[in-house]
Amino acid sequence: MRNGQYLRYVALGDSQTEGVGDGDDAIGLRGFADRLAERIAAVSPEVQYANLAVRGRLAGQVRAEQLGPALALRPDVATVIAGVNDLLRPRFDPDETAAHVEAMFAALTDAGARVATCTFPDIARIAPVARPVAPRIAALNDRIRLAAARHGVALAETSPHAAAADPRLWARDRLHASPLGHERISAALAHALGLPGSDDSWTQALTPVPATTATAVRAAATELRWAAGFLGPWLLRRLRGRSSGDGRVPRRPELLPVRMPPVGV
Repeated sequence: MRNGQYLRYVALGDSQTEGVGDGDDAIGLRGFADRLAERIAAVSPEVQYANLAVRGRLAGQVRAEQLGPALALRPDVATVIAGVNDLLRPRFDPDETAAHVEAMFAALTDAGARVATCTFPDIARIAPVARPVAPRIAALNDRIRLAAARHGVALAETSPHAAAADPRLWARDRLHASPLGHERISAALAHALGLPGSDDSWTQALTPVPATTATAVRAAATELRWAAGFLGPWLLRRLRGRSSGDGRVPRRPELLPVRMPPVGV
């Protein structure tokens, strides 16, 4: 940091940090980390940004594969968001998962970086069939809060807000944020970091959509399509020991200047 401005931002994590749900592999991904980099650049024009995230990575893999390269880039600000892939596994251990996340908090803050993270919303409010996962999310969130407090990590509490369960903030697979959802996450992290111009407007609910009988019918049909189109293939990959990130590498492994998007994008 120079003159109160961040110079090097490094993002660590899995698919959410990679930007899945905001763009695609054909046109390119954006995601909350890119959007946060743009917010930082608005007040620190010289900032450079690297994104080491790879989809499908467990918290231990994020630590093993991304922490070393992140430290080598000497960030003065970093985001660490990992653990969702762990809690979807049959043998989820919240203590082990949180220990990997906390180790990254400790190493980055000890190296002088300002670290930010967030809690996870209850995906059962978005996909009712995922209701059995709710206690796991709560357990991981509790541990992330404690770890963040121990290391002075800026924490965006996304989990308590009803807006987080709005389907418009989620991609069709309901596991990743939509472009609007990624924008909300970037706003939440900017607020947690205390960036100039940030506020708590990201917590506000979207304009409600009137409920009708037709809406309820469409919702039931959507549940069936989601189970067939996303849940089934995801379970099949798990049974085969495969990951959506197999063979993938970080899309932005080096620090590069932040390119600001066109106005209104």
